Amino acid sequence: MRIAFYAPLKSPTHGTPSGDRRIAGLLMEALALAGHRVELASTFRSYDAGGDAPRQAALREQGVALGRRLAAGWRDGPAGARPDLWFTYHVYYKAPDWLGAEASAVLGIPYVIAEASYANKRAGGPWEIGHRGAADAIRRADLLVCPSRDDVEGLRSVAASPERIAPLPPFLDPAPFRAAAARRDAERARLAQAHDLDPGVPWIAVAAMMRPGDKLASYRALAGALGRLRDLSWRLVVAGDGAARAEVEAALGAAIPGRAAFLGALGLKQVAAAYAAADLCVWPAVNEAYGMATLEAQAAGLPVVSCAARGVPDVVEHGRTGLLAPAGDEAALAGLVRALLLDADQRSRLSAGAVAFAAGERSLESAAARLAQLLARFGAVAARTPG
Repeated sequence: MRIAFYAPLKSPTHGTPSGDRRIAGLLMEALALAGHRVELASTFRSYDAGGDAPRQAALREQGVALGRRLAAGWRDGPAGARPDLWFTYHVYYKAPDWLGAEASAVLGIPYVIAEASYANKRAGGPWEIGHRGAADAIRRADLLVCPSRDDVEGLRSVAASPERIAPLPPFLDPAPFRAAAARRDAERARLAQAHDLDPGVPWIAVAAMMRPGDKLASYRALAGALGRLRDLSWRLVVAGDGAARAEVEAALGAAIPGRAAFLGALGLKQVAAAYAAADLCVWPAVNEAYGMATLEAQAAGLPVVSCAARGVPDVVEHGRTGLLAPAGDEAALAGLVRALLLDADQRSRLSAGAVAFAAGERSLESAAARLAQLLARFGAVAARTPG
C-alpha cells in the first residue's frame, strides 16, 4: 500500500534529535520493510507546550484546513499518487492530530494511529482543545497500534471499539548497537583516555536529553539513588544536553562529586559507542511512556536498572534483561544498582538476555512483520479505492 505518514509532535525530519523523532523514523523504516511505500505527508507541528488555548485553536484551524487541502490535492491529482492509508505516530493532548482524520475521511481511506494516549484527568484543563482533539482522532481511528500496556485502559475509554486496539511492542534497529558492542574494548579505551575514566571499575551509562520536567526529575532521582553508592568504585557516563544541563550537572555534582563524565549531545552511533563501553545503564524513567534509551542500551549489551512505572516493563524485562525497582523508590533503585555493581556474573547473564531481547522480538524485522500482519486487514480496502 501507499502510506501517508505523519507525526504531529515532531516530524522525523525535525532538526532537534529526540527519542520521538527516532521512533517516527523507525516506524517509517518498518512500514517500508513490510512492503509498503511510505511518504511523509506533512511536517506540520501541532504541539503546544504551554497550555495556550488561543494557540491550540489556531493550530486546530490550520491543521484541519491543511488536512482537507492535502486530501483534495490527492483526490484531484494522479491516481498513482493517492495514499491508500494514513498513518499517524504519537497523538496526545499536547499534540493532537488535526490532519489525519480529516484527510482520511475525504479520501475514504483507513486511518491508523500508533502510540496514542488519553486520560480523563486532562478534561477541562489548559489543554482542553488539544485533549478533545486527541479524543476525536482516537475515536475515528480504524486501528490504534499500542506500544505500551499502560495506554490501553485510556484508549478503551474512547476508541470506537476495543477490537481496534492492537499491541506493537517498542522496537529498534539493533545493527548500530551490535556493531558498537563488537568494538567495546576500543571504545572503552577511547572514552577512558578522553574523559579520565578508570577502565578498571564499572561504568554506569545514561543517555537522555537535559530538559525541564520529567527528564530533569529523572536526573535528580538518578542523583539521589547514586548518592547512596559512594562507598563503591564506579563512574557515570552521561550522553545528553539541553536547557536544563546546569541543573543536571548541579544535581549530580552535589550527589556524586567527581564521578560523572559529561559527553554532551551525541548522534546515534556515538550513543551506541558510549553504551557499548559501559557496564550497565541506570535510568529512573520518571513518567516516561516506556523509554527508548533503555532499549538501545540493551541492544548494546547493557543490563538496565530502572523503575516499574508506566510502560517501562514493556521495554525492560525484570530478571531477564535488567532489574526494576518500584516507581519512585530511590532506595530500592540504589539497592538494585549496588547488586549489579558487585556481581559481574549477574551483569553478564542479564547482558546476554538484553542482547537476545533487542535482536529478537524487539528488532526492526520483528516490527515489520507485526505491522504487515496488522495492516493486512486494510489491503482489500486499498484495492477498492477508486482511481
